[in-house]
Amino acid sequence: MALTPSTMLPLGTAAPDFALRDVTTGKTMKLADFSQKKALVVMFICNHCPYVKHVEDGLTAFGRDYASKDVAIVAISSNDAETHPDDAPEKLAATVKARGWKFAYLYDQAQSAAKSYTAACTPDFFVFDAQRKLAYRGQFDASRPNSGIPVTGADLRGALDALLAGKPVSAQQKPSLGCNIKWRAGNEPAYFGSR
Repeated sequence: MALTPSTMLPLGTAAPDFALRDVTTGKTMKLADFSQKKALVVMFICNHCPYVKHVEDGLTAFGRDYASKDVAIVAISSNDAETHPDDAPEKLAATVKARGWKFAYLYDQAQSAAKSYTAACTPDFFVFDAQRKLAYRGQFDASRPNSGIPVTGADLRGALDALLAGKPVSAQQKPSLGCNIKWRAGNEPAYFGSR
């Protein structure tokens, strides 16, 4: 397991488009499908990573707490399911059902969304404002497996709450840390090789 930090895409970057299949409905979803909300949260997660497993209860609470707010939440898994079969779409769908997640969970088989967002690890979080400009990227909170720090989602929630209240999001943002995205052989992006 390679411990990998977020790339910290520059703030103000426009949200890259995507066209990915939802693991539970089979429907192809695009960035425009989430345009009706004031804020957009994009989370790169998966099933097998211990860093994602560590925050799964927190993600469940986060999804529940923001379901009635002016926020669109989308999870994306970009891992190679051939080398990591726990991250295959049907296994992701089982996680959605078991956890009662109401947010969209998309599978990025070509790994194109991960590349366009410069996602490097799982979990990796991005928050975009109403104009779909990047307002936050980085960690869910300071908790890590075996850290003894409770999982609260404080960093992500703080950024989102500021955005929803029309206040500036703090520029003090810390990278997420987790397992590297499992790239298909020969498909690794240039930014991954620089780690």
